[in-house]
Amino acid sequence: MLELRPNCECCDRDLPPSSPDARICSFECTFCASCADQTLGGVCPNCGGGLVARPIRPAHLLPRAPASTQRVVKPAGCAPASRSGTAP
Repeated sequence: MLELRPNCECCDRDLPPSSPDARICSFECTFCASCADQTLGGVCPNCGGGLVARPIRPAHLLPRAPASTQRVVKPAGCAPASRSGTAP
């Protein structure tokens, strides 16, 4: 089950479970749409995988399967994506 992390790892923007602006990689690293698209170029800076829209868990299921409350933030933020890498 997805953790639904509560924030962007780059800018620490809140990303509640219902946010259509959350992006994740296959390891559930979580970023806001702005950082994912503009800063990272759709590539996870942690694993090099692609970033896609995070599914929205229906509100009625959150009491039984709550979102994570653990915030993960890169202390230095995120560097712009390298266009010369081999990641997608």
